[in-house]
Amino acid sequence: QVQLVESGGGLVQAGGSLRLSCAASGSIFSIDTMAWYRQAPGNERVLVAEITRGGIANYADSVKGRFTISRDNAKNSVYLQMNSLKSEDTAAYYCNANLAVISSRSKWSAYWGQGTQVTVSS
Repeated sequence: QVQLVESGGGLVQAGGSLRLSCAASGSIFSIDTMAWYRQAPGNERVLVAEITRGGIANYADSVKGRFTISRDNAKNSVYLQMNSLKSEDTAAYYCNANLAVISSRSKWSAYWGQGTQVTVSS
């Protein structure tokens, strides 16, 4: 069984910073792309940033220049440094990993964390 556990959310004033962390654990064989998504009330879940195992990152236009995604492959972890936060960044943030488990090494599936709330007050 695989678990993704996020941490680091909270309440911050506009212009402030937060750092989200996500650690994957369980019977993991390998992890390919890891990503952060967010979902505001009444809206669809959308991609914020993603990073390949080799470290190539991609960002939503709305966060470019403000957010930085990184990962530690040895720790099966991904991070999201969020700077210059705006009220429109308020959402539940979800970690996502495309991975294969030890018992089925050729099958790649997407796993999700439970989400962490980020609230930016203006």
